[in-house]
Amino acid sequence: MADKVIVFGATGTIGKFLIASLIQNSKSFERLAIFARSSTIDSKPEYVQFLKDSGVEIITGDVRNEADVLKAYEGFNIVVSAVGRNVILDQIDLIRLAEKTPNIKRFFPSEFGTDIEFGPKSPNEKPHQLKLKVRGYIKNEVKRLEHTYLVTGPYAEFYIGKGFGDQKAGGFDVQAKKAVLCGTGDDKVALMTMPDVGDALVSAILHPEASKNRALIVNSFTTTPHEILAEYEKQTGSKWDVSYTLLDELVHLEEQAWNAEEPRATGFTLRRVWTEGGTLYDRPRDNEAIGFTTPDSLADAVATAIKVQS
Repeated sequence: MADKVIVFGATGTIGKFLIASLIQNSKSFERLAIFARSSTIDSKPEYVQFLKDSGVEIITGDVRNEADVLKAYEGFNIVVSAVGRNVILDQIDLIRLAEKTPNIKRFFPSEFGTDIEFGPKSPNEKPHQLKLKVRGYIKNEVKRLEHTYLVTGPYAEFYIGKGFGDQKAGGFDVQAKKAVLCGTGDDKVALMTMPDVGDALVSAILHPEASKNRALIVNSFTTTPHEILAEYEKQTGSKWDVSYTLLDELVHLEEQAWNAEEPRATGFTLRRVWTEGGTLYDRPRDNEAIGFTTPDSLADAVATAIKVQS
């Protein structure tokens, strides 16, 4: 019997890409639904209409209301969470309720990013703490419910985009033809486009044994800042002005931002983790294991970024 999938956080940044891929593969699923607050639904009428036209059920409720969640779980066997950082811990209750709902077979927590258990330093990284608590709950409290952590590394759109407002944190400005590269420029980083995140989710669902109770390490491509710059120069037909934020300076900026309790601190930490090699692994990626065999290329990602900034 085909799976029945309900998505939490489907109207958010990555959630829209997840549901888009699920829709594109809707013939593989018996039911598709999203769960969201009625206020969220009311604020996005065009997107909601698109979902309805695509055969997606709209279930409204409060993620912190047990009765609403249990009602939403009826008739589904897979839960996908794409909730944002501000509600990551709410997943513990979602998982607790899924554990005691017999028809729910598998839960995909909101990972979709940097590997939070990469190495010895990972448990102390501030942006990882809430996700680590969710993983800890699953490890210590969940007995029946299956889980899959989809670890994608940084979104290519974020890494090769214009940046998050602080030029020192790296970025590629198409209009100004300027790039700020983190590290030496030759430090490798594994990236994943957001459409590919959605496609990898579908692949993981459709390959349940390969993805059962584990972290799947997937990505679109591995590159370096210098290779990204070269692709931008190739596609724009011009040389760019280039500057660098070396690792020591990145660490200093990160410490300053956290000490000042600035929102950009998380961005600096992630940039530092990526520059240090926190997206690279000794073992092969899991792309092949789940049948995710046609990811986007660096050229695809740069072409999209140029279009977005034009």
